[in-house]
Amino acid sequence: MRLTRRGVAVLVVALLCGVGGFAAGYPLFQALAGLSVGAVVAAFAVAARRPRVDVRRDVYPDRVERGKPALARLDVRHAGGGFTARDRCGPHVRGVVVRTDAVYRYELPTTSRGKHTVGPLAIERADPLGLVRNLVDTGDTVTLWVHPRLHPARPFTGGYRRHHHDGPTTDQSPRGSLDLREVREYVPGDEVRLVHWKATARTGKLMVRDYADPDQPRFTLLLDTRHDKGFEEAVEIAASLLHAGVVAGRHGRLLTPCGADVTVRGGVLGARRLMDELCVLDVRPGSALPARPPGSLVVVTAGPLDAIAPLRPDVVFSLGGPGEVVGARVIWAPDAERAVRWWNEAVR
Repeated sequence: MRLTRRGVAVLVVALLCGVGGFAAGYPLFQALAGLSVGAVVAAFAVAARRPRVDVRRDVYPDRVERGKPALARLDVRHAGGGFTARDRCGPHVRGVVVRTDAVYRYELPTTSRGKHTVGPLAIERADPLGLVRNLVDTGDTVTLWVHPRLHPARPFTGGYRRHHHDGPTTDQSPRGSLDLREVREYVPGDEVRLVHWKATARTGKLMVRDYADPDQPRFTLLLDTRHDKGFEEAVEIAASLLHAGVVAGRHGRLLTPCGADVTVRGGVLGARRLMDELCVLDVRPGSALPARPPGSLVVVTAGPLDAIAPLRPDVVFSLGGPGEVVGARVIWAPDAERAVRWWNEAVR
């Protein structure tokens, strides 16, 4: 809530009239000063009232690539005589003129990657004299996921195939085939046909068979989040390769120095989970590189390559400059579009 220029002028006049009337002994000036102050106080009271407006909001699609269109839908009821409002989408603000009860649609800004909160609608309230203006929030909020821009990429084909006997049993171990992985306690959602009746009778608890697939190609992509320069381009490279591989049916894993570690199965749902994770990543200069994961490793970095060499990667995407890493194919490019295009040419 703030005074307008007119409101400031009225207060200045009231101050001058009050001081001058008191010094010169003119009661009329003092009365004018009191009326002016009273008008400003009444304007604050009027502008502070919450509008009786019912606002319902939708965003479609709720997940969109950076730069692609996304629309907001406002269903406004009990608008009265109309008003001017401001709608927020992350760091952006857009003006909306509401005239009658209706459904209003407008395009949302999608120029910045991230998980953005859309709303609430800020209605501009003013008194009839135009002395005070106030922005009152109303309506609910929704989330808009702006994913990194995707460039057409060929899926990574060097993923290793893991057998269920390789390494300890973890949540990231492969699942879903006819190769027995372990016998574990039943959890809601498990199929009844997988119940292991002998183990159930022996332990007194409902036990199920958990199967692993020894023929699931998978790969790990390490996104270096320690360097600010070229970070958005690096995120786009990682998103393009992970999306192409997971949609093609390969299991993928996203790893970062800042602590993100996401493993998904192949498919559209897995790709969406990875894109959501890439939405919220930011630069962490003080982070340390993780230990080398097992299997095939792709590294995307904008920093010096000598820090990456101890990880023994299979492929390195370098945005910081050309160089060599022993045992790795290094693809250097100044931006994500050319990096992915040269990758496609290299694996064709």
